[in-house]
This record gives sequence, C-alpha cells and structure tokens, in this order.
Amino acid sequence: MENLKIYLFRHGQTSFNKNKIFTGWKNPKLTPLGKKQAKIISNKLKNKKIDVAFQTKLSRSKDTLKIILEFHPECKRIITDNRMIERSYGDLEGTKHKTFIEKIGKKEYNLIAYGDNIENLEYQERKKIENFLGKEEYNAIHRGYDIAAPNGESFADVEKRVKDFIKYLIKFMKKNRVNVCISAHGNSIRLFRKIMERASKEQAIKWVIPYDKYFEYNIKLQKDLN
Repeated sequence: MENLKIYLFRHGQTSFNKNKIFTGWKNPKLTPLGKKQAKIISNKLKNKKIDVAFQTKLSRSKDTLKIILEFHPECKRIITDNRMIERSYGDLEGTKHKTFIEKIGKKEYNLIAYGDNIENLEYQERKKIENFLGKEEYNAIHRGYDIAAPNGESFADVEKRVKDFIKYLIKFMKKNRVNVCISAHGNSIRLFRKIMERASKEQAIKWVIPYDKYFEYNIKLQKDLN
C-alpha cells in the first residue's frame, strides 16, 4: 500500500498578528519574523517530495509558499483554492484585540454574537475577559461553534468549506498520484485537523496553531495489481 503525503502549514506572522489585530480576509504582509518562521518550515520540508502546492488568494499564504518552494523544483503546479482561506471575522476585522477585550468587558458587544471570537486571542487575553465576565458566563459565550460574528463566519461555516476541500483534495491526489503541500491559515488548519484527526469541537477550539510547524497526513493509495 503506497502512501501519498499532505504537508499542511500556517503562514508566517503578519503585521496584524504582531499588533494583535483581527485579520480574517484582510491582507497584511509578513513581518521579518514571519519570513523567518516560513524559513523554519522550509528547512523542515526541504527533503520531502512536493508535487503540487495549494495556496489561498491572500498574500501571506502566497509569500509563505514561495519560501517553502525554494527547495522544491519538482513542484510544477500551484493551485489557488479559497476553501482553505482564514475564517472571516466580519465586522471585527481590523479591530485591535485590546479594543475587543475592553468592549466585551463593558458588554458593548452582543456576547453571543461575538463570544466565539475569544478563541483568536492569546491565553492571557482570554483570562482578562474571563475576569470581566465571570467564569460561567465566559464558558457559555466562547463555545458557540455555530455562531458567526456579524457579517463573518462561524467555525461551522469554515468546517463546511474545509470538508468540501478535503474531499476534493483526496480525489485529486489519488487521481494524479501526487504529494501536496498547503499554505493555509490558523482557523482553516484548525478545522482541517479536526476532520482529519476526528477530533471533537471542544478539542479543536483549544488548539494553538503555530507559525513554525507543519502537519503531515497520509493518504493511502492502492497499488495497481498485475
């Protein structure tokens, strides 16, 4: 039984990540640190065989992929597929985490509509909100898997399009007998992992998706029988 490979990784740090701003579908550039993080992944993958690469339309995905593919002249095809784009944060995009935390603390946001976005914050920032609201209310509002921020996407929305992408990807890989890499985003990777690793919603929302690590998956390919 032959195994085909998926190499999945997150783009490097952007200026919005550095400054703790909700990014979503906005298009900030990689920081110098972000380029170094992409180099780390590149070095980890340099001895792997990559036949086809996937990216999204956002520059951070494309620019990270360029760095990874410096070691892969065998990769002759790059496909842009926005089913693996970052979760849309809707009206929150471009908002600083600090502003979000303050408004949650003052309850200027609809907690049900905005609570799920707490998962995009670092641990210490989450604790600030928990202190504002109390533990019970905090736990109640930040697990709304099916609730989208106004004009944005829920985790369930992202999971639906990522699941569709995975079905397409596996068929594509088997038909063409190729290894692939995917330059993606924190929350699309979160849902990709949930599906591929058969994890629960509760597990998935707790994951931290690092900038300098890749995830590897095997796709079994039945060998032709003579």
